[in-house]
Amino acid sequence: MGMFDYFRSSYDLGEQFTNTVCQTKDIEDGIGGTMTDYWLDPSGQLWKPSYLGTHDFCEITEDDDRYDEKRKFLNFEWIPTGVHGKYQPYDITKYIEIYPAEWKGKWEDWPRLRLHFRYGILQEHIDMTGR
Repeated sequence: MGMFDYFRSSYDLGEQFTNTVCQTKDIEDGIGGTMTDYWLDPSGQLWKPSYLGTHDFCEITEDDDRYDEKRKFLNFEWIPTGVHGKYQPYDITKYIEIYPAEWKGKWEDWPRLRLHFRYGILQEHIDMTGR
């Protein structure tokens, strides 16, 4: 089945898609998703999280008691910096399809919505349910 991303919308996309958890496999090219949380704000701007500066990479050297010779490429750790992640505008230009993460009903009736973004701004949304 593959990975997916979470998609939440404060923009009015209709009852099945607004203020609910949705999923998509279309935002990240070639990998189908990274379980990232994307958000569409009330004005139609798409946002993605940034964790830049939240952790430092620390190599564990051979003179450290924690060093494990059997884990040659895994002798490192991530150290929190105290900086919190934040959301930033995501300026994609593409079509993506979203669907509710939870659906109780027939597969054929699963609500799907096609969203068109241009430079991260929603241009249109089309109901793809049953097509």
